[in-house]
Amino acid sequence: MTPFRSDIWVAAFVRRHNDIGHICVVSRRGDAVAGQIFIRLDHLDGTVSLYAPAPASLVGEASADRLFERRFDHAAPDKVGERLAREAGFDPDFWVVDLEMRNGDPGILLV
Repeated sequence: MTPFRSDIWVAAFVRRHNDIGHICVVSRRGDAVAGQIFIRLDHLDGTVSLYAPAPASLVGEASADRLFERRFDHAAPDKVGERLAREAGFDPDFWVVDLEMRNGDPGILLV
């Protein structure tokens, strides 16, 4: 089974968080079908965390869900921005979803 298209997954993620009162927006649109999705979580204390797609070697072929790994945890925003800028250098078709919430559980599957 293949995962949902990126645009559908992102739309559902944004709607779910906005419905429960979190601020969640798409700050970069990528490829609608297969764009990688990054989630930038603003902890509202001057730090951010970055969740990136899990490497294919950890996911396996049988998984239909999108899996993420935490690349930065409570880091300075400029460090996360630099990482996303490097990503744009070799893969311009990725998505960035910005989420604001104090607790650190964005409701995604982590490896």
